Amino acid sequence: MSYGDFQKYLDKHHKKVNFVRDIQPQINKLSADCFRSVFGKIDMKRRINTFEIFGLDFMLDDDFKVYLIEVNTNPCLQTSESPLLSRLVPAMVDNTFRLVIDPLFPPPAAY
Repeated sequence: MSYGDFQKYLDKHHKKVNFVRDIQPQINKLSADCFRSVFGKIDMKRRINTFEIFGLDFMLDDDFKVYLIEVNTNPCLQTSESPLLSRLVPAMVDNTFRLVIDPLFPPPAAY
């Protein structure tokens, strides 16, 4: 379910809850806290020009409090599960390459 679709659900069933205002900041904080807690353990050899994609799974309780339930160092990138994943996964991989590879090997100007 996309964030937009989830917001539509919230609008219909929980009118006072706004995803961007109430839920996304919790997700952002938990994500940042997660990586701060293991910063010294990630890439301990300080290799340059490397990257890793992580998958973070969250859960909401009845009061819309967000919980981090797991972090995957090898998240599933299968796109056949849903039309949403068919759009999100390729875009995420492309954006990752733009952030990590393009600064080292700039694409041609026409790109």
